[in-house]
Amino acid sequence: MNAEVMKTESGAAKATDPVGEHNAVQKEAKEATTVGAEGEKKLDAAVEEKTEAATTVLVPSDEKKLEKEDKEPEMGTEDAIKVVVPASEEKKPEKETEEAPKVVAASEEKNPDAVEREIEKANEITEKNAEAAEKEAEVEMKMAEALEEKKSAVVEKETEEDATAAEVKKEEGGLVMEKASSFKEESNFLSDLKESEKKALVELRAAVEEAILENKIFRDEPESSEGKKDEEKEKAHEEGQKVELDKSAEANHAGEEKSPDLEEKSAQIAASEAEEYKEKAGAVKVESETVEEKAIDEEVTLWGVPLLPSKGAERTDVILLKFLRARDFKVKDAFQMLKNVLRWRKESNIDSVLDEEVESSVAGDLAVCCYMDGVDREDHPICYNVSGVFQNDALYLKTFGSEEGRERFLRWRIRLMEEGIRLLDFKPGGVASLLQITDLKNSPGPGKKELRTTMKQVVQLFQDNYPEFVARNIFINVPFWYYAFNALISPFLTQRTKSKFVFARPSKVSDTLLKHIPAEALPVRYGGFKRENDTEFSAEDSEVSELILKSNSTEIVEIPIPEAGSIAIWDLSVLGWEVNYKEEFVPTDEGSYTIVVKKGKKLGPHEEPMRNSFRNNEPGTIALTIENTTFWKKKALYRYKVKSQRS
Repeated sequence: MNAEVMKTESGAAKATDPVGEHNAVQKEAKEATTVGAEGEKKLDAAVEEKTEAATTVLVPSDEKKLEKEDKEPEMGTEDAIKVVVPASEEKKPEKETEEAPKVVAASEEKNPDAVEREIEKANEITEKNAEAAEKEAEVEMKMAEALEEKKSAVVEKETEEDATAAEVKKEEGGLVMEKASSFKEESNFLSDLKESEKKALVELRAAVEEAILENKIFRDEPESSEGKKDEEKEKAHEEGQKVELDKSAEANHAGEEKSPDLEEKSAQIAASEAEEYKEKAGAVKVESETVEEKAIDEEVTLWGVPLLPSKGAERTDVILLKFLRARDFKVKDAFQMLKNVLRWRKESNIDSVLDEEVESSVAGDLAVCCYMDGVDREDHPICYNVSGVFQNDALYLKTFGSEEGRERFLRWRIRLMEEGIRLLDFKPGGVASLLQITDLKNSPGPGKKELRTTMKQVVQLFQDNYPEFVARNIFINVPFWYYAFNALISPFLTQRTKSKFVFARPSKVSDTLLKHIPAEALPVRYGGFKRENDTEFSAEDSEVSELILKSNSTEIVEIPIPEAGSIAIWDLSVLGWEVNYKEEFVPTDEGSYTIVVKKGKKLGPHEEPMRNSFRNNEPGTIALTIENTTFWKKKALYRYKVKSQRS
């Protein structure tokens, strides 16, 4: 059977003669190439497509039989195969190498017309396969686009769901407050630190101590260059003395001969003078170092806290812990950050920012958008940022329309931060951070490039130079577009910073803020009872009470007025409102008529807290009636005081 495979039309080659066999195969390959040169090119293309159909068409039935009957060809057959395979196909996979000889063998047994027909069939199949592959690729591309759109929709939906999760969740039939951040402020007591954190604090103390004492805390400290000059002068002076001694020695040798005793005396005098100079220089150096150290103890401070650990107190550790926490307790990074902050403060003259005079017009404009007001439940000073004021085009252009205006805004924002820091005590159990509230109601959209750029600068500046000074950052009245804006800022923030963020949609502003701020300290526009220049309620009589309103229930707040001619004053707020409300005066005497103080009406979800007063002509009670007609329980907050006529 092997002999049949190796036969050619001329019959010259033999299986037992490898050389003759090889020559015969080469001759036949050339003839096949001559018969269909153009067909062989197309044939190569068909082989490259690796189409099973093309192979099936080109392999004759006899060759299929031979393939079945003889699965292990002899050496000569393998050599013939290698000769016939084109050079461009030698490195193809084994499947292509095996199919190529079958195609060539078929072309040898058929005439040129048959070869052309087979090639045309192969080309048709190849074209069909190419068209199918193109359609398949197009379908895959469309599927990928659809999948990408679906992913974007899912991400958008998840973002919206996260923002409104608290509105959807219910607890015992009532609305749950906006979920606060999971961040919890750590303790600054050394006993509460982990062993690894204590070790990092000790290492940072040592690094700061060494840097301050060696005057290396500032990279470009001018005193260090002066010290180098003094050393160079001292060295030059010593070298000059040596040169003078050498010259005098040479002169002595060149002149008249002196007695050995005189030479010894001159050498002793020179040595004693050099020693005396060194002692004086050493004393001056020690004295200068002592003076310098005293100056350092007084001058190297940060936010009013001395940084030299050996001279500082517990407050120094609180400051150092801020830098360590900001850098995940990596001592080297924390130390570098500390030096960067000190250098920035020195270059920008930050320590004097509170003493700078600000134009009254500028201060009035900027005080509307950024200001400090009150403390939260944990005594953190509260800083409010109200960007809605920049809907005013004139104020927007004045603040962000020029480089000078933007620099002025940044300086004001730094000033406000320093003002808040002055309210901190930095004691281990004390208050060492602020609460930031950013109101985005009516805020200019993302199209305001100048505002967006400036706010990025503020965020980056605070993150780099005020480590761990924000206990929480609460964003209220958050529009949906802000989540896209936040995604742009997010890469500039550390994970720790982002963990302090709390977002509240317009319907949940009061719920969220009252969780962190007592009602008496929260401004009226945010659902609290604090009013500017309030003369009715002081800190002593501003205690606020709570009342739970069950679903489909009515509750009455009673304010007793035992004396006639008294004045009752009250504040009341219902979180989320959507209740029926009325105010009445009910006399103690059953024969008297009830007086309507405020007619009953349904109050919408965005009502501000109520304040009212009533002067009575007879003893009685003020009745504040609240009817909750919804399926969810609600919370009412109220406070009141009664001023008698005698007071």
